[in-house]
Amino acid sequence: MCGNNMSAPLPAIVPAARKATAAVIFLHGLGDTGHGWAEAFAGIRIPYVKYICPHAPTMPVSLNMRMSMPSWFDIYGLSPDANEDESGIKRASENIKALIDQEVKNGIPSHRIILGGFSQGGALSLYTALTTQQKLAGVVALSCWLPLRNSFPQASANSVNKDMHLLQCHGDADPLVPFIFGSQTAEKMKTLISPANVTFKSYRGLPHSACPEEMVDIKRFIEKQLPPISDE
Repeated sequence: MCGNNMSAPLPAIVPAARKATAAVIFLHGLGDTGHGWAEAFAGIRIPYVKYICPHAPTMPVSLNMRMSMPSWFDIYGLSPDANEDESGIKRASENIKALIDQEVKNGIPSHRIILGGFSQGGALSLYTALTTQQKLAGVVALSCWLPLRNSFPQASANSVNKDMHLLQCHGDADPLVPFIFGSQTAEKMKTLISPANVTFKSYRGLPHSACPEEMVDIKRFIEKQLPPISDE
């Protein structure tokens, strides 16, 4: 398997209940698939929004003794000073940009698309939003970090998303991606995009997962950044 779009099945999709005028593209975490997140979004769906939850290709993951599992890119470690799979991150980001382009071709402009993800998927969504030339409605980044953070601000110097809105969420009991890693990421993001548009929410006692309160916050963010438009 090569780490391109062809090695992963078609995304899990929650179609809009009526004409889709906006979309959410949400990237799952390491070892997961898009199905669980599609179910979660079905529970908070907004009628004119299409939810697309792609599946990562399967690849050996260094962090897990080179076992093969769904992964957007290789992970060597989860500490802030761990080496990173730069070429894999960039390749995965290009695949996500192609997915956004596909939705634009389907008739949803990029400024009506929110990109998001959980853990490794959230990391990829942050990196992609900062390096794409597609203007996005916003990003939802859950329990995650900014990959290749030392390449910024140079990597986002020409960013079209300097004014995008970001909702970043993190459990304060996360044993995998430490809470401090999340809060430091939010501070870094405030130097890369308009700081007034960065919202960092913490959830007491939440481990490396999502919770109902967080899903409500996500729904409110989506409703605010993707309001209904008149031609629905």
